[in-house]
Amino acid sequence: MPQACKTAENAAAALAAELLASLQRERLVPRFVDSYVVAHGRYSIQVHPTQYRDLLELLHREALLAMTARVLQESSAPGPVRKSKASRKRRRGPGAPAFRRNLLTALGREKKWGAGEALDFQSDLRLYEDLVARPADVRRARKAFEVADHPFVDRCAMLLDPSFLEQARVAASRTLNEIEKLASAVTAKFLEARTK
Repeated sequence: MPQACKTAENAAAALAAELLASLQRERLVPRFVDSYVVAHGRYSIQVHPTQYRDLLELLHREALLAMTARVLQESSAPGPVRKSKASRKRRRGPGAPAFRRNLLTALGREKKWGAGEALDFQSDLRLYEDLVARPADVRRARKAFEVADHPFVDRCAMLLDPSFLEQARVAASRTLNEIEKLASAVTAKFLEARTK
């Protein structure tokens, strides 16, 4: 295997490990559920330990999907324009198709997914990317008090509390902001390390 491919795979594996570690370290998903339960008095969500653990796993997967979509979006976005050839290479990002493949493979390896689980994740990720990448005239900047129009918000609200959907959407929207900030920080750190 050529050295460049090996280096790209190692970089994608390091990024995948950092994504998973930062999501675990920040405890965004358990904090999201616990704060929702307390704020809205929905203690029945936590009554059954097995169902609660399953809910956390499903929401963790949704958070990972949102983070991965954000990382892929930011890592493929062009940077500032420079004149030299070397800077143009760096600006293009780490080769979108190869980088995407390496990152998804590394995530599957880290999570110990089988082929079916990896394909399901990729299918859901493509859905996220398609819904987030709307034409520019449809998208607009969201105000602080508005609920995000994002698949993470809708899917998490349905999983968390379908009978109080609007409250769950508001809570999921706040969590989405935290997830995107974390994904942006991890991506910036990764891209900075790659350009050195």
